[in-house]
Amino acid sequence: MRLKNKTILITGASKRIGRILSLLIAREGGDVLIHHNNSAPEAKVLQNEIQDHGRSAVIIQADFSDLVSTNKFIDQVFNSHEIDAVINNASLFSNLDWSSTTIEDWRKHQSVNLETPFLLSQAYAKSLKKGKYGKILNMLDWRALRPGADHFPYTISKAGLAALTKSLAIGLAPNISVNGIALGAILPPSDGGATENITAGLPIPRWAMIPELEETVMFLLSGPAFITGEIIHLDGGRHLI
Repeated sequence: MRLKNKTILITGASKRIGRILSLLIAREGGDVLIHHNNSAPEAKVLQNEIQDHGRSAVIIQADFSDLVSTNKFIDQVFNSHEIDAVINNASLFSNLDWSSTTIEDWRKHQSVNLETPFLLSQAYAKSLKKGKYGKILNMLDWRALRPGADHFPYTISKAGLAALTKSLAIGLAPNISVNGIALGAILPPSDGGATENITAGLPIPRWAMIPELEETVMFLLSGPAFITGEIIHLDGGRHLI
């Protein structure tokens, strides 16, 4: 029960990685604020599962591509809850290159993947009571530190989030530690773009296992508070090649 009685906000919590982390937190004794955009049925199922673990789960909807919705979400969350950690997981992931990216695509990716994590981190820091210590965990991608031409607006927004992670680690110290996890192949891509050889040629040529993600997250959430500004690559060494 490494997170006993901690309250953790997870954005994009109702599906995929967010769902995995929400259930992990519940198993470790924590309560979860479940953010979703348009996944109300999945969020409700997740809420029930968390409650089955004897923990609290509150569902809050927001469209992070809309600033009005984002600000309403921020007011609702930080005025009503005392939060111990924020996991910025919500992400827009579109298979676009530079030529097919419209200004609307660009703005949506920046809003969801970069602007909202900044706004949530800012509001969290302002809400933290004197003498309290908090943690922010940003979910990144190996592409963030090795930008290529594919998934162009997504990759650039995640590269920005990597920079934000390091900047906020300095700016929010010493009361809040800020770290990131850069994922490689762990779940089939939401855009259906997985290929049979997606892990071929990696130093560790396989998909990541869910328990490996869970232990990495727990290390950063419940481990040494002296660690900040780190981005751990959980990608089998993909960022090295």
